[in-house]
Amino acid sequence: MTARRISVSMTSNKLSWKNFTNLPNILTYTRIASIPLIVFWLTPPTAPKYMNLTFVLFALASITDSLDGILARRYNQVTSIGKLLDPLADKLLTSAVLIMLIPQQKVQAWVVFLIIGREIIITGLRSVAASQGVILDASRMGKNKMISQTIALHCLLLTIPAIRELLQWAGSFFLWVSVLLGYFSAGGYFLHFYRQMKLLEAAE
Repeated sequence: MTARRISVSMTSNKLSWKNFTNLPNILTYTRIASIPLIVFWLTPPTAPKYMNLTFVLFALASITDSLDGILARRYNQVTSIGKLLDPLADKLLTSAVLIMLIPQQKVQAWVVFLIIGREIIITGLRSVAASQGVILDASRMGKNKMISQTIALHCLLLTIPAIRELLQWAGSFFLWVSVLLGYFSAGGYFLHFYRQMKLLEAAE
């Protein structure tokens, strides 16, 4: 992970209809639009088929999460609105699934609180850093946290009676891995921000 001063980039800051409706941003909008359907399907009582439908929809959303970034960089369609909405869509989608898995007794409420609380804290830190002209890039540990979390949610959503206990164990295991990685990476973000601010103070 690196922390750097905001500089000139290839990001388009122009608020035009073309930037709002390019393909990467449309893929992001579809992830946000899938949230009400996921909430509806996971509202108790939830039949196994709706758990599996949510699994499929969440898997497709995860694919678009990777695809929109690739397309934006390849076709020079990185925009300010995209950089804002892409991580927001990820957090909203993941939070929705986690919260709706609580009444399914797939996850405990306090674990969900730890996960969502960490995301709120880091989002706040990034906002403070940006106001000081510093960008905190995602660390490798932070990216691994997201991968572990995604695997966990896929395991917890998939409903196959013959391997139900195995899926629950795998989902819980990867979810705890994501929690540990999440808080370790959060410590790294705070440390890098502190060091960067000390450097900026020394340069003044």
